[in-house]
Amino acid sequence: MQDLANKYRPTSLETFVGQSHIISKDKALYKLIKQKDIPHLFFYGKPGTGKTTLAKIIAKEIGTDYYYFNATSIKVEDLRKVFDRYKNALIKPLIFIDEVHRLSKNQQEVLLPIMENYDAIIIGASTENPFFTLTNAIRSRSFLYEFKAFTKKEMEQILNIVLIDINIKIKSNAKEYLIISSSGDARAMLTLLNFVYKVSNEITIDLLKELRENVIGDGVSSSDTHYDLSSALIKSLRGSDINAALYYLARLINGGESVDFITRRLVIFASEDIGNANPNAINLAVSTMHACNKIGYPESRIILGQCVIYLASSPKSNSAYMAINKAISEVKSGKILEIPKHLDAQHVGYLYPHDFGGYVEQEYLKENLEFYETSNIGFEKTLNDWVHKIKNKDN
Repeated sequence: MQDLANKYRPTSLETFVGQSHIISKDKALYKLIKQKDIPHLFFYGKPGTGKTTLAKIIAKEIGTDYYYFNATSIKVEDLRKVFDRYKNALIKPLIFIDEVHRLSKNQQEVLLPIMENYDAIIIGASTENPFFTLTNAIRSRSFLYEFKAFTKKEMEQILNIVLIDINIKIKSNAKEYLIISSSGDARAMLTLLNFVYKVSNEITIDLLKELRENVIGDGVSSSDTHYDLSSALIKSLRGSDINAALYYLARLINGGESVDFITRRLVIFASEDIGNANPNAINLAVSTMHACNKIGYPESRIILGQCVIYLASSPKSNSAYMAINKAISEVKSGKILEIPKHLDAQHVGYLYPHDFGGYVEQEYLKENLEFYETSNIGFEKTLNDWVHKIKNKDN
């Protein structure tokens, strides 16, 4: 049986499903394709969302030759052979480069004059946002478009096209699982259907789960997903939403995120967003980091879950974070004060607080600078009381 993903790959703009934010009839890119006036393009987004398909459709729509390269194995001489072949030709070939974020600076320099002179149409694709890996010169001569995961409705639309054409009996719960478990990746959906159909043309959810036991995770190949999930986790912790924090933690774990990345974020959060409102938070976060790096998955999930619940439940304060930022900002802006003589290394005239019962008033700054503003939340209130008692011990 032919691979379903290739057999039912759309071949025209009219049959292309999804990405309506960039390719619907009222959009500029759609109109440019129809006018056969194509700029250099770079597509990025999750797997199975139509990046390669659209590039092939563009080549067909404008009636030009299509060449596929993968940046992981591309050779400069191979590119030059194609460019030389069309040096005096009337048509411009379409060069499609997959995994474009892996292009080296040298390879990008080879593309630059071709893009500048428009000797070929360059379209690149990647599961990662190539903005930070492409040079400014390449970006200034092209347009970047993000491809979004297919919606459930779009996935069902794609699936129905296949089901109408081939003899497959599929139960409603199996169809639902086939769509949901593919996480907006049409290729993954059709690949699973393809191999299950080789076993039986009566498809059940149990049969599907024999090949795909769990929903496809977001993984961490996409830097956007990587940082979006960690951002959602931190924001949920900051908002004291235990269930949301556990959900995003589960997404990171299921996607194969390293314990090192997760625990570093938790340690930072414990100091930045909880701070002295609960000083034990950073102790638990650091202990979680050490334990998880020693133990690894799958057991680390339990430790991570415990830590996330504790951090979400803790009182929040960013007083320490704000205070050090203000202090550093003052120093960077040129606030360089002379150190009082009794505080320097010679400590002449320095009053030793322990000789005065733990506190004695003396000058520590040449100017009265105030960086720390207490939130008076949680343990910070206790710290405030301590400082007040220390400085007012005679009252």
